[in-house]
Amino acid sequence: MSTLEEIQKKYGLLELQLKGNLRRLWAAAEAAAIGRGGIRRVAEATGLSCARISAGLWELRGCKPLRLANPAKRGPKFSEEKDATLLSDLEELLADEVAGNPMSEQTWVRSSTRKLRDKLREKGHQVGHCTVHRLLQKLDLSLRANQKRRGGSRCPGRDEQFQYIAAQKKLFRQAGLPSISVDTKHKELIGDFRRPGKTWCKEAAKVNEHDFTSMAEYRAVPFGLYDLLKNEGYVTVGISNDTPEFAVSAIANWWQQKGTVAYPGATELLILADCGGTNGVRCKAWKQNLQEKLCDRFGLTVTVCHYPPGCSKWNPIERRLFSQISINWAGKPLRTLGIMLGYIRGTTTSTGLKVV
Repeated sequence: MSTLEEIQKKYGLLELQLKGNLRRLWAAAEAAAIGRGGIRRVAEATGLSCARISAGLWELRGCKPLRLANPAKRGPKFSEEKDATLLSDLEELLADEVAGNPMSEQTWVRSSTRKLRDKLREKGHQVGHCTVHRLLQKLDLSLRANQKRRGGSRCPGRDEQFQYIAAQKKLFRQAGLPSISVDTKHKELIGDFRRPGKTWCKEAAKVNEHDFTSMAEYRAVPFGLYDLLKNEGYVTVGISNDTPEFAVSAIANWWQQKGTVAYPGATELLILADCGGTNGVRCKAWKQNLQEKLCDRFGLTVTVCHYPPGCSKWNPIERRLFSQISINWAGKPLRTLGIMLGYIRGTTTSTGLKVV
């Protein structure tokens, strides 16, 4: 029997009898008997920390024992239970600060913990940035290093644009008016092509060695629309080109089928979009089709808010809809359009997301 097994057997017999200091002293005596490396071996066998065994050795030698930190005797820690509205106010601040990766569940916050602390103090919460850091971790947000850096200079008036978008969202939400976030998801090849990600299965699916567009049955163009108030997604999949006419037609179809039912009598609509692409800020065809197919046809007053350049990740549809769809079909080849539409319709979340 090895030394490790012997210590484990002894500790198993004496564990219930050894209390407090006796457990530490017995472990220290075993470590002293082993000699060099004894502390590490006894720690592995018993599960006691090396610091505790080391303190026991000091006591055996007649020295003053080291003071070990006792979590139960530490000073009071700030708790959000003492401030009932702290967590809800922080979540309200994060509503316009959180961005996400459309291909995964990764999210991050635009402002630093100190800026969030200052904003919370303005609301009457006496907290420090360390408390904000802990609450962010509780909300499944963590501190991560940047992996990519967008080239070019920072867009002038970037913060002012975010503040204006937040004000518009709040205004429409309070009035009960529809607010939607729109964008075109990553174009997908329909056929036996490899999909990134992994899925539980007994045998991996066999796919083509190369992802050539010419080998695809279709090149699907999913244009998505996310209803911020209803937590619902509406995805239109095209098989030709991603054009402004296609994008506006998808919005018009949503309004005719879903919007008029969910928002009866509404005469205004807020659209959150990226600054580029088919719904770009400089795209005249986008504006013309909005006027003809949405405003004139349904009598709507449409307000379009474009996010600054390089800030598409803050568009709510990216993390609330597109990321969930990507996770749902991760590692699963989209062999037909029917399979692709099935995965889109089957996308749900614990917060009640529904996708049409």
